[in-house]
Amino acid sequence: MQKNIYLFSLTPYKGVNHINSLHVSFFTPKINFKNYDYLIITSKQVLEALKNYDESWKDLAVLAVAKPTAEAVKKAGGTILEYGSGYGDNLSAIIASYDKEKRWLYLRAKEVASDFALTCKQNGYKIDEVIVYETSCSKECLHVRVEDDATLIFTSPSSVECFLKHHDFKETQNIIVIGTTTARAIPHGVSYKIASQPTMQSCIQKAQE
Repeated sequence: MQKNIYLFSLTPYKGVNHINSLHVSFFTPKINFKNYDYLIITSKQVLEALKNYDESWKDLAVLAVAKPTAEAVKKAGGTILEYGSGYGDNLSAIIASYDKEKRWLYLRAKEVASDFALTCKQNGYKIDEVIVYETSCSKECLHVRVEDDATLIFTSPSSVECFLKHHDFKETQNIIVIGTTTARAIPHGVSYKIASQPTMQSCIQKAQE
C-alpha cells in the first residue's frame, strides 16, 4: 500500500488510504415512478436511497452522470438511457436532445454542485427534482492525520470543504481532484492537478505518476 496517498471519498479504492469524509443520511419522500419517462442519477448514493423503494424505478431508463454510475445502475438491475462524461453540466446537452414532452425525475442530494436541472427547466424541459439524501462531514475526516508530503485525492466539493473545516493544505502536499467542479472548492493559490478522466481510477493513476 502506498501509505502517503489519501483518498477522501465515500467509496474506498484498493491500494490507498481511504478516508470516508462524508456521512450520508437518506430520505424517503413519496415517489410515483409511473409519472415519469426517465430517471436522472448523478451519484451512486441515489442507488442506496432507492433500496428504500419498490422496484418500479427499474421500469425507467436512467440518464447517468458517468460510466461508473451507469455500471452501478445496471448492477442494481436498472437500464441505461445514456451516460454523460462525468460532469452534471454536460447532462444539459443530452437532455436537450430529447422531446420536451418527456418527463424526467432527478433524484439528488440536498446540495448539488451543478444547476443543470434548473437550466433545462428554464428551457422548457419537464424535470422534477426529489431530494433522497444529504451529506455532512464525518468524524473520520475530523481526526485524520496526513503527512506534509502526502498526496490527497478529493472526489467532490464536499470532501474538500469537510477537510478544510479542520485542516489546512501544505505547500508540500500534492492535491488531486476528480474534475473541474471539485477544483472550484480548492482555495485560491493552492496548487492542484485534475484527473485525466472524472473517475476514481484516473485520480489514483494521476496520484501514482
